[in-house]
Amino acid sequence: KIECDVMSRPTKVQPVIICGGSGTRLWPLSRAGFPKQFLCLKGADSLFQQAAKRLMGLSTDHIQVANPLVVTGEDHRFLATEQLREVGIPPAAVMLEPVARNTAPALTLAALVALENGDDPVLVVTPADQTVTDAYAFNGAMHEAIRHAADGAIVILGVNPDRPETGYGYIEAVVAPTSTLVVERFVEKPDEATAKQYLAEGGYYWNAGMFVLKASAWLQAIESFRPDIAATTRAAWARRSTDAAFVRPGKAEYAAIPSDSVDYAVMERGPGSRFPIHMVPLDAGWSDLGAWDAVWSAMPKDAQGNAHVGDVLVTDSSN
Repeated sequence: KIECDVMSRPTKVQPVIICGGSGTRLWPLSRAGFPKQFLCLKGADSLFQQAAKRLMGLSTDHIQVANPLVVTGEDHRFLATEQLREVGIPPAAVMLEPVARNTAPALTLAALVALENGDDPVLVVTPADQTVTDAYAFNGAMHEAIRHAADGAIVILGVNPDRPETGYGYIEAVVAPTSTLVVERFVEKPDEATAKQYLAEGGYYWNAGMFVLKASAWLQAIESFRPDIAATTRAAWARRSTDAAFVRPGKAEYAAIPSDSVDYAVMERGPGSRFPIHMVPLDAGWSDLGAWDAVWSAMPKDAQGNAHVGDVLVTDSSN
């Protein structure tokens, strides 16, 4: 009876949306006060709203998805909460960074929030500024990642490349004896010749910046690889103040945190360590819409190859 109850208990999932960004990409539409993730570049929802709805859509009979934790800057707190209100998704909490310290401290904050009530949920961590066209494929990959993470694994999503892209970092993954994919190494953005080689060889994937792991697993890894980030983030968390859904870590303490990304602080140090990084392939029409040509590629086009939104007069233009 006890064993059956344990087996039937749903996996608790805590979505985490990293919603930083200075608005430098996709300028002039994106800008400091209204960065890319809050723009409606495809469809009626902003990229941030799309991310929230995608994550809430992961719920099944066996996966219990909580309302999202959002990590963003003080200047964007009302944009974030208003856009979530528009799509009917109240945040579990909105962590307000007084200064930008990159994604490793942001995820550490989210893990501390997630563990606050004695739970240890699986964190599904995504940036706020990406797009996915195949929700079914996205859910399938994420559900597989959640299963591995529930067993204690640190999991990264790797996008199946369809072209020799030089604008993304790559993941080299190999098949482990358990038939799962394990990350061999991370590779910085390659030149075109190297990207073509990766595509021809296979076994290389784009790094989408999406991670799935238990809150405790992240804290163990960050404390092992970057104890300075772990300690200073805990100090900022201890000095937090709360105002409705907004949680503000200690300002002076947060400013003292070393700035580093999830990739550099933990993921790239994982292969060959006691924290191996598992990988699940993602083939779901993913794009980070990092430049205008990427926006054009993701949008529907007219017979002349033009992509446009709204009241547009097109004359002697193509592609």
